[in-house]
Amino acid sequence: MTDPLTLHRDILTLDSHIDIPWPDGPDPFSESDRRVDLPKMRRGGLTAGCFAAYVPQTRRREDDLQAAFLRAQTMLQAIRSMGRSHEGLRARVTETAAEIEAAWREGVISVIPAVENGQAIGGDPGNLGALRTLGARYMTLTHNGHNDLADAAIPRRDLDDPPAEHGGLSRLGRTTIAEMNRLGMLVDVSHTAKTTMLQAVAASRTPVLASHSCVRALCDHPRNLDDEQLDALRASGGLIQITAMPSFLRAKGSAETVTVADFVDHIDYAARRIGVAQVGISSDFDGGGGISGWANAAESPAITVELLARGYGRAEIAALWGGNFLRLLRRAEEIAR
Repeated sequence: MTDPLTLHRDILTLDSHIDIPWPDGPDPFSESDRRVDLPKMRRGGLTAGCFAAYVPQTRRREDDLQAAFLRAQTMLQAIRSMGRSHEGLRARVTETAAEIEAAWREGVISVIPAVENGQAIGGDPGNLGALRTLGARYMTLTHNGHNDLADAAIPRRDLDDPPAEHGGLSRLGRTTIAEMNRLGMLVDVSHTAKTTMLQAVAASRTPVLASHSCVRALCDHPRNLDDEQLDALRASGGLIQITAMPSFLRAKGSAETVTVADFVDHIDYAARRIGVAQVGISSDFDGGGGISGWANAAESPAITVELLARGYGRAEIAALWGGNFLRLLRRAEEIAR
């Protein structure tokens, strides 16, 4: 009989969306009250994480756009600073699938930089190169609130957003996707409107990623993907990373009432609908994620325990925990070359 903890420790485990404290936070090499720090990752056998430089949506005046670009660069530099060793705990900034796998074989935690919200480019796709140079491997096109690239799933009344502004992607959004493809950055459609997501699937040469979303058929939340969107991911080779956000997993759910079983219900649905190869795992820890049984990175084995109990085999669990994400990264790297 397979021991779930042994299996968990033997595979590469990657969480595709983690937020960082900003502007001030504890040393990531020290135990803290954050849901993710490097000691918790080591205890939980979590071998890689995508850490997001999150840029909140604001007004879109020139000074706002420049501030967003500066913030993204500064946050990416902070994420890069996690790539060091301290008291026997080793972390490394990894930018390719091969580097992530090499770090895993060496027992080194992978820190994978990412960007959340296309506002981060300051209205200029030419700024993507600077973000990629700082290691960013994906960018979420929007956050809550429309931006100059695209419509968001959740408009912001406080920013005077209409229900839809561009009808999906703007011309600037399409130009941005083309530049992301050229640079090898994954196009992240979490937070985007359905129109934006479907148009991004069609526009991107690299299959798109939903880095932290859940299934709308199980929880009717505007941030979740419906069956048509899931089918579009399957047809294009894209990926949905189910996330541990209570309100995305169960209507009116809280971190106390939503469980690992609820989380894996969403994996089950997506895997049945579009195949295991199109599904992965994310937490959105320190950005609102956290459920009973998987409240922080140290409790990551609970997901493997539940998957194994439901009949998933070693190869499927390894694919869900990181193999599928690495395949998508490799595809982006091939297209960029």
